[in-house]
Amino acid sequence: MARFLILYSTTDGQTVRIATRIAETLEKHGHRVACKALADMAAADWQDCERLILGASIRYGKHKPEVIEFVKNNREQLAHKRAAFYAVSAVARKAEKRRVENNLYMRKFLQQTGWQPAHIGIFAGRIHYDLYRPLDRFMIRLIMRITKGPTERHANVEFTDWDEVRAFAEACAVDDRES
Repeated sequence: MARFLILYSTTDGQTVRIATRIAETLEKHGHRVACKALADMAAADWQDCERLILGASIRYGKHKPEVIEFVKNNREQLAHKRAAFYAVSAVARKAEKRRVENNLYMRKFLQQTGWQPAHIGIFAGRIHYDLYRPLDRFMIRLIMRITKGPTERHANVEFTDWDEVRAFAEACAVDDRES
């Protein structure tokens, strides 16, 4: 079985929750899995794994610069690791936005980095206003008002479809080259 490394870049914690669920699914398939924050990754972690899954949150329509820099700097190695990528955002609460062709943020990311991962997942995140700083709370509530999402001041709404997360993990568990 393969050695997976799941790297994540999270803003409010939902991306790491998804990484943990992916790891549990991979382990059920007999794989060895380590999860680590992208900011804490060491070169040894990168060289040790056979396959890699990178997860990243999107805030205000953008991935964190560390995610884009990592992919650009390691695109060739990512291709040899049979790497996968998933993005997490509140926009993906709408089913059509969970498809690459309908998700401007994913299309922009793939174009910007020049990367074509073996598997791509787009997952809805969660809105939890009590976790946000005042300016973020105001801005996200404004965006939610415009897009007809939850705006109640203390709303804590999880949009993540855990069955979709499991299906993504199961697709990653099988290497297409082995089939």
